[in-house]
Order: sequence, then structure tokens, then C-alpha cells
Amino acid sequence: MTSFPHSSASALDGVRILDLTSVVFGPYASQILADYGADVIKIESPDGDSTRRTGPSQEPGMAAIFLGLNRNKRSIVLDLKQAAARQALLTMVDQADVLMHSMRPAKMAALGLDPDTLCARNPRLVYAGLYGFGAGGAYDGRPAYDDIIQGLSGVADLVDRQTGTPRYLPTVAADKTCGLIAAHAILAALFQRARTGRGQQLEVPMFESMASYVLVEHYYGRHLADEPGEAGYPRALTSWRRPCQTADGHVCLMPYTDTHWRNFFLAVDRPDLADDPRFADISARTAHIGTLYESLAEIVIRQGTAYWLALCERLEIPAAPINRLQDLEADPHLRSVDFFTALESASGSHYRFPRNPVRLQHSHVPAAIPPRLGEHTLDVLRQAGLDEARIAALLNTGAARVAPSPHIDNHKDPA
Repeated sequence: MTSFPHSSASALDGVRILDLTSVVFGPYASQILADYGADVIKIESPDGDSTRRTGPSQEPGMAAIFLGLNRNKRSIVLDLKQAAARQALLTMVDQADVLMHSMRPAKMAALGLDPDTLCARNPRLVYAGLYGFGAGGAYDGRPAYDDIIQGLSGVADLVDRQTGTPRYLPTVAADKTCGLIAAHAILAALFQRARTGRGQQLEVPMFESMASYVLVEHYYGRHLADEPGEAGYPRALTSWRRPCQTADGHVCLMPYTDTHWRNFFLAVDRPDLADDPRFADISARTAHIGTLYESLAEIVIRQGTAYWLALCERLEIPAAPINRLQDLEADPHLRSVDFFTALESASGSHYRFPRNPVRLQHSHVPAAIPPRLGEHTLDVLRQAGLDEARIAALLNTGAARVAPSPHIDNHKDPA
């Protein structure tokens, strides 16, 4: 494992992000930025992000889905229906580098939080709107969740083409993919600001982002405008593209180059397939990919998984067993790179988290447990410059709230 020295400063040290997003799309983007060292202030309503109640939990408001999306952040509760809370937020905007939200633009405008207003107040502000659909389009303003975007962007059709049944991928692929896009868009805007001194507005629409993602390979023949062909990359769509069944399980086996395929077929005593013109090069294989993968499946089922892993290692062909979800914590590679981190909360509850998968030589941000609802309300308001009388007024009217002190269970057994 490459050993990087820990640095006292993180890559995004000093970058303050006001995060008004919720659920998955926005919180995943802001968690990425927090993992690089940004001070992400999660601004929640008095009810909190709904994911605080999604899945099993050891502490109130700290459910499993919330834990997966909100490490390394601070939480403040503001009831933005109240004018005093909005004024407090505006004060925070004056010191912020980024404001990101996933509300409809009309709602933000009604709250006085539209981009023109905030960017005029703080010309260095990066104002990121994370929407279902781009402004001014036919679907502008419609609600959008992962399932809706998977359906619209062609994902469910891809599964239909491969299996005969339209289905969503069993992961929130649209939310997470678009979260990645939002994170790099915000970083690009910050990089431009570093050179020009100017902030800007940016828009990250889920539908357009996911359609772009799907069409990287699946626009396929439609790229050829003079002689347009069909959409859909055949290798990815054939029903035979799946882990191969072995005599005792399954294996992920991926001959790819001309040399891979020829050496594999010769090693399994199939010179007829090694010399078959349908499989001679990548162009021919792509045209006959279903037949090729079916032939592979018929061969692999005759031996056990260990046999194929050993053969592929000898032939330098990529291959791997299938990891079940419950196997990942014991995976030898993930263990050797310290991928999982154990943490203890202030109440004595124990948690496990995957770390940021990216490692930077001169930046290190250790994982921190996601915040309790309103855990940092007082700290954030004080840092924004609000005096104690104004903070007390916000708390007395419910415009701001703080988290109750955690209950310490000294008898809890370690996880």
C-alpha cells in the first residue's frame, strides 16, 4: 500500500459550503466535497432530512441511509418559513463559498434565496442548483426521483433489452451518478473562481446528466449522422453478458484483447474457436458478441471456479470471483487498504464506514460520524457573527433548533 504522509491542510481547507439538499443526490455530492476537506454545513428543516429515518438505526435520527451520505458534515436547523431564519441564512451566505440546493427555483425565489439575489450579495458565491430537469425545458419544475430518472434516461430500457423485462438497477444509480457530476461541477466553478475572482450560478439537472451518462456507449450508431445506425452497445446488452456459471459457483471472466481470446481458446483445447473468423478481432467479436459469450459459458461450466481463476491468472486474463455484499468487509484487498473505518459516536454507539476511496498525497481528511440534527447550530450561528441575543431569539421562536445532548450508554458493548 502506498503510504502518503498526512498533511495538516486538506485539499478544500477553508471552503465553506451551505448545503440545503436532502435525500441522496445532493447529500452524496456534498459528502464527496466534505471528504476532500470542505466545511459542509448541512442546513435542515426542524423535521430533518428524511433519510435520518430510512433504515435501521442505533440512535434516533441516525438511520442507515443517512449515515452513508453525511459523514464529515455539520448540521444546523433553520426553519426557513420564518423570516428570522432566512435572515440568519443570508448572514451565513456572506461568508460562504458555495450554496447548493435541490428545491424548485420558484420556491427558492419565494424565500428570497434565488441566485440573482444571493450572487449580488456575495459575488464570489458559487450557487449550485441541483434539479430534476434543466430550466426552460419541457419538464422544467417536475418532481424527479431516482426511479423516474432511471426510466426516462433509458436505464430501464437497457435492462429490458438484456433480460426482456424493464427494471430499475438495484442501486440508486441516477442519484449517485448525478451527485458525482454535481461535485465535479462545483469544483470546476471553484477552480474558475480561483483564477477570476468571480463566483457563478450553475445547474446540474438529473435527466440530462443521466442521459449523457447512459449514451456514452449506448448512443452507438446514432453518432454516425450521415448513415445513422441503431442505439445500444451490443456487448453490454447481450443476455450472455453476466458472470459465468462454473461447476461449483460463478466467475467473472473477461478476455478482451485478441491475444486474450486466442490464448483462452487454445488453453481449453478449442483451436476451432481460436481460428474462427467471427472472433478474430474486436470488430468481428462485437458483431457476434452473443454467440461468443454463449460459447464461453458452455466452456466455463465444465470446471470449478478455482480452476478458472488459476487459468486466467496464468494467461493474464482478468477474472474474479463474485463478492456478495456481506463479503466486502472481508475482501482481502479492501482490508489491506484500510477501506473500512470504525468510529464511536458521542453517545457511545459504534459504527463502520467506507472511507473516501480517493487518496491524495498532501491531503488527509479522517472520517467523522454524520451529525445529529442541529448538532452544530450554535457553533455555526456564532461563527456567522450572530450575537447571543439574536441566537436566543431564533431558538425561542423555533426559527433555529439545537440537538439535545447525546445519551451516553457506558454499558454498550463494542460492535
